[in-house]
Amino acid sequence: MRIGVDLGGTKIEAVALTDTGEELGRQRIATPQGDYLETINSVCGLITELNLPPTTPVGIGIPGTISPSTGLVKNANSTWLIGKPFFNDLQKALDRPLRMANDANCFTMSEAVDGAAAGADCVFGVILGTGVGGGIAVNGKLISGPNAIAGEWGHNPLPWPSRSEDQDENSGAQCYCGLEGCIETFLSGAGLVRSFVKLASLPQGTRLNAKVVAEQSRAGDKSAISAMEIYYRRLAKSLASIINILDPDVIVLGGGLSNIKEIYDRVPDLWSEWIFSDDCSTKLLKNLHGDSGGVRGAAMLWPARSMSGAM
Repeated sequence: MRIGVDLGGTKIEAVALTDTGEELGRQRIATPQGDYLETINSVCGLITELNLPPTTPVGIGIPGTISPSTGLVKNANSTWLIGKPFFNDLQKALDRPLRMANDANCFTMSEAVDGAAAGADCVFGVILGTGVGGGIAVNGKLISGPNAIAGEWGHNPLPWPSRSEDQDENSGAQCYCGLEGCIETFLSGAGLVRSFVKLASLPQGTRLNAKVVAEQSRAGDKSAISAMEIYYRRLAKSLASIINILDPDVIVLGGGLSNIKEIYDRVPDLWSEWIFSDDCSTKLLKNLHGDSGGVRGAAMLWPARSMSGAM
C-alpha cells in the first residue's frame, strides 16, 4: 500500500492505493491559506484519517519543488511554502517514509504509468489551471534534472510573440516568479480571462473564470470566440517549442482548462506552423484520471511491486 497527497493551492487531497492501483480511501480538505504550520498539520491529519499502518509510505506533490542545494521549497505559487524546510518538517511530523515531488511531475507520472499516455516512451505532462506547470516522464520514470526544474515550461517567455494591435505579446503581465510575460501569465485561467475582458471592453477586475469564457464562446459571443482563438494559438506555439526540444510521443493535459474539449482539435491543427518538421505525430490527449492524477502520481513516487517494471 502507498499513500499519495496532492497539496494544491485551494485543496489538499490524500488517497490510499494498493499495489495494483486500487483506491482504498480518500480524504479532501481546503488548503489553509498562508499558514505554513497549519498546512503541515492538515497533511498529517488527512493521513491519520486514512487509518493505515505507520510504515505505509507517503508521496506528496507540492506546487513547487525542493531545492537540491538548500533543501528548502522554491518556485511555489503557494508562496507561504517558499524558503521553508517543508520536506524535513513534514518528515518529522509524520514519522513515515516520505518522498516529495512537484505536483506537475506527479500528474505526469500518473498519466504515463496507467493513464492517457500509458505505454508511451516519452510523455510531457501539462497543468493548465491557476498556474501552468509541466513534467517529463521517459520510459515510465520521471526526469527531474540537477536543478529539479525539468518541465517548467510555464516560466519561459511566450514564444514567437504577436505584435498585432489587439494582442501585444511582447509585454505580458507580472508573474509571481518576479518576471513579466511568462507563458503562465498567458495560458493560466487568469490569462484567458484577461484576454476576454480586454476584447469585451469589460471593467478590469470583472469576476469571471475560464469555464465561463469557453461556454460563452460556444454560445456565439464574438469576444469570447476571439479570446479562445487567441488562447489556442498561444497554447499551440508554446507546445510547439516543447515538441521542437523534447519531441515527445504524447502531451497530456491536466488542470481545469484541460476540460475545454475544443483544445484537442484546434491546437494540433495550429501547432505545425511552429514545429520544425514536415509532419508531427505527437498526440495531444486529455488526462484519464481527472483531478485525481496528481494524488495518484504522488502515491506512485513509491514503486509498487506490481508496477516496478513500469517505473
